[in-house]
Amino acid sequence: MKKLRLKKKTSLVENAYSVDYKNILNEEQHRAVMHSKGAALVLAGAGSGKTRTLVYRVSRLIEDGIDPRSILLLTFTRKASTEMLSRITSLLDTRAGKITTGTFHSFALKILKQYYKQIGFAQEFSVIDQQDAADTIDLIRGRYLPPSIKKRFPKKNTLQKILSLSINKQESTSAILEENYPKYVEFEDKINTIFLDYHKYKKTANIMDYDDLLIYLLELLKENYEARSQITNVYRHIMVDEYQDTNRIQHEIILLLGGKENNIMAVGDDAQSIYSFRGADHQNIFFFPESFENCEVFKIEQNYRSTEQILDLSNEVINAAAFKYEKKLFSRDRIGEKPYLVAANGERQQSEFIVQQILELREQGIELEEIAVLFRSSYHAFDLEIELNKSNIPYVKFGGMKFIETAHIKDLISYMRLLFNPKDVVAWQRVLMLIEGVGPATTRKIIENISDNKLNINNYKDVLPTLNKNKGITNLFKLVSENFDPNDITYAASEMAFYYKDYMDEKYDNVNKRWRDIETFLQITDQYYDLPTFLNDMALDPPINSLDELEPESKEEEYLTISTIHSAKGLEWKIVFLIWTTEGKFPSAKSTHTIDSVEEERRLFYVAVTRAKDYLYIVYPFGIFDRESGMVLSEPSRFIREIGDEFLEKFILTNDDEDEGIDN
Repeated sequence: MKKLRLKKKTSLVENAYSVDYKNILNEEQHRAVMHSKGAALVLAGAGSGKTRTLVYRVSRLIEDGIDPRSILLLTFTRKASTEMLSRITSLLDTRAGKITTGTFHSFALKILKQYYKQIGFAQEFSVIDQQDAADTIDLIRGRYLPPSIKKRFPKKNTLQKILSLSINKQESTSAILEENYPKYVEFEDKINTIFLDYHKYKKTANIMDYDDLLIYLLELLKENYEARSQITNVYRHIMVDEYQDTNRIQHEIILLLGGKENNIMAVGDDAQSIYSFRGADHQNIFFFPESFENCEVFKIEQNYRSTEQILDLSNEVINAAAFKYEKKLFSRDRIGEKPYLVAANGERQQSEFIVQQILELREQGIELEEIAVLFRSSYHAFDLEIELNKSNIPYVKFGGMKFIETAHIKDLISYMRLLFNPKDVVAWQRVLMLIEGVGPATTRKIIENISDNKLNINNYKDVLPTLNKNKGITNLFKLVSENFDPNDITYAASEMAFYYKDYMDEKYDNVNKRWRDIETFLQITDQYYDLPTFLNDMALDPPINSLDELEPESKEEEYLTISTIHSAKGLEWKIVFLIWTTEGKFPSAKSTHTIDSVEEERRLFYVAVTRAKDYLYIVYPFGIFDRESGMVLSEPSRFIREIGDEFLEKFILTNDDEDEGIDN
């Protein structure tokens, strides 16, 4: 009998790819994309195509026959997950739409909505944001404060931050107070009592805050074997973006999601870990390969963003780090000028120089949108903002108060939350206090009756007849009792906005500016199909400011970007000015007391310089005005002093009537 030889399946699979991965990707990216089974850590340097690597890996898994429904892609912003899903879909086909992608918190919400009984909640639990959490804590706080300590006791926002840090860092209240708020250590017992009551209150009211989503997901995975088995059987291929930003709870969740196969790929850059103030743990990215047997580690070091000269300086900055993965960013063909180090005699000269350079660049044809000014802290830009306004240079600032945290937008969202959940006592607390003639006592009485199920939107006239005397209360209850269609969010948002406008007209002087924000808010709601999804997104991943969620064409003119470095992470510009690089400002004085905090400041400096594509200006005022001492001489940041002279082109600013300084 003759033999008929079958070809190996592997050769068929290799030829079956519709995407030419080997030619499209560089060698480092290709190795990571082709990783198939078991745990892997991908160390992707700044500008090295991290997102590209993740996108092509998902595509390759699907092309290899992996069920898209078994793929989970976790990111840190909704915008990142939406962008990745869009790129995967355009690269492949509609199969990409079946993968699960989102933030840790949105994934937790998805799972908890399925397993709500196992964690002791009703199905339609509400999610409150950080400010609402602080307001709820404030309600409880009032019960424990005798007049003698009221002024010295931490305020509501501080209490919320203490609790959140304690949860995300998995540390005791005592440890958080000693490290971050030593002046409140004496109140530890009272603070813990408030937190205990807060947790009980949330469970009774069927609400969760931002941190609860992760806590309850971790609890479910740890304590319910059946649930964990079901979840890990569904999600068998997991990828996590920005792993350096994970906190301890998120790290533990990932370990538990590994299941039997541990098909987990973590992607990140230890050199860009800058969020410890939110609870991120820099150590997680180092613990990851130790947590899995035979974990593969890939390094992606070729940079597609910056010139070789900017990368040389960036490598110098991070080489001085005490604890790091060894990496060296390089560019194959991008040669440019050395970064400029510019010394100014004070803050005003620094601002004048920035404005002068921007005007000069505009005359050369450089658009404002290609330029950014970055700084360590938001207040560092105040003087610059004055100069920009004087010169009529339009700009948008990132890193100040978030759009969603402004009072008028929070008020409007509270009205909409009541449409979704008429028992949302946190929302009631906010909107009732907006009504003339309603104070804390009346608000407390109404909320207590709602919490005890004695009062609802239909029987308020019978249960509390005295409420009928207040027209504002009756109008509010009538509005909330209307049968709005939860799928017609546009109509509901518009009705609430026009109801609220009367209050704004009486309350605020700058009503026109606030109404423009509300019009922007209405544009954002137009992008949603239903009310529950919108409310969850606003709690989990709100827009940074009123421009953030709009399409680029909705911006009427070009803008310069001025931003804190934290808000600029992940972005890039042709030209970057990094200001206030003076010792005591960067690193900030309060961040120089421990090695860990100095190291995080160094990583922040690294993130700043790696935002620049073609030109980088590092500016420091050597004269700082002190209200007690007058003008004080200062020195450049330690991070600058550690850089070799060969990596910088140095200038000192002079006025026209002095010796020549920097040539524009």
